[in-house]
Amino acid sequence: MTGYLNRYIEKTITEDLKQKMVFIGGPRQAGKTTLAKYLCKQAGFDPEKRYINWDALEDREKIMTEMFPAGSGYLVLDEIHKFSRWRQIVKGLYDKRGDEIQILVTGSARLDYYRRGGDSLQGRYHFHRLLPLTFAELDVHNRETIENLLIYGGFPEPFFLQSQRQTKRWSREYRSRLVREDLADLENVKDLGLIEHLVFRLPDLVGSPLSINALRLDLQVSHQSVTRWITMLENLYMIFRIYPFGAPKIRAVKKEAKHYHFDWTLIKEMGKRFENLMACHLLKWCFFMQDTQGREIELRYFRDIDKREVDFVITEDSKPIYFIECKKSGQKINRPLYYLKTRFPDVKAVQVVLENDIDLVSKDDIRVCSAHIFLSEFV
Repeated sequence: MTGYLNRYIEKTITEDLKQKMVFIGGPRQAGKTTLAKYLCKQAGFDPEKRYINWDALEDREKIMTEMFPAGSGYLVLDEIHKFSRWRQIVKGLYDKRGDEIQILVTGSARLDYYRRGGDSLQGRYHFHRLLPLTFAELDVHNRETIENLLIYGGFPEPFFLQSQRQTKRWSREYRSRLVREDLADLENVKDLGLIEHLVFRLPDLVGSPLSINALRLDLQVSHQSVTRWITMLENLYMIFRIYPFGAPKIRAVKKEAKHYHFDWTLIKEMGKRFENLMACHLLKWCFFMQDTQGREIELRYFRDIDKREVDFVITEDSKPIYFIECKKSGQKINRPLYYLKTRFPDVKAVQVVLENDIDLVSKDDIRVCSAHIFLSEFV
């Protein structure tokens, strides 16, 4: 790849920096550093002089002694949340110099989680999440692009290399670094080997309700330990969970979450991998709506006590606005999708398929649509 691929949150971040600090969270290697340096350069500043990274030893000393570049302009602070006093430093910097510098804080852990505690940063920043590449961000909108995303994933490095061997290699190294480096940096854990075993076990469980009890028995540890480890992996943006949608009109299950991976190439079975790809695309749109418009939008799924299931439900203010079912092929509409549509006739319902150039609407007002058409409508 040559050049730079514009990202979907650039414009909003540029506008937000005129008002407050901006925090960017998201998975490791999703493009946060590249984006931050690009925005710095576009604003007319040298990113080499205005970029400070906690992981670089020479920069770490600058952070600990609070020696930052003089003058106005952008200041990028990368992975600073790994320092225990980072909140106080950022708060002090903003309170003293907020009128002359635009502070951009990036991190591969959930900054919305690690910002808690210490001096309050309330009201001083806008928070954004940068997720891996999705269909609408790419230049060519056809089925081949969807297939490339399925094969190589959405992380920029393996996607643009377009090599299955390099993708597998990258993915394995990525998982190992998250556990052995990032997790060890941020959490006091002694069982890294067991957590790594959990990480390699989880991809086989995508698409089904995640049983903590089954994992506990498999790993021979306590329920509390597995629950804590899953939360840690969420905080590092390795996985995410979605929860059941329930309403008085339906007899839905209440508690069991499903989980998905930001690196969907880990999923071997293509139907489940497609479902995971769809989950990431939809979550990205939900996050974008939350972060840029303040809308109370969530990604959920539907499963009732009669075992009817629909892959995804998007809600706003706890009310459904979209029902989405994924299938590799076939225009025959999933019966549980019919069921939900009859219970909520005003809610959009769509069955997304991998097949090419399909965009139909049934007599029951359920859309059947090719993935490359449907996903072009998101971010």
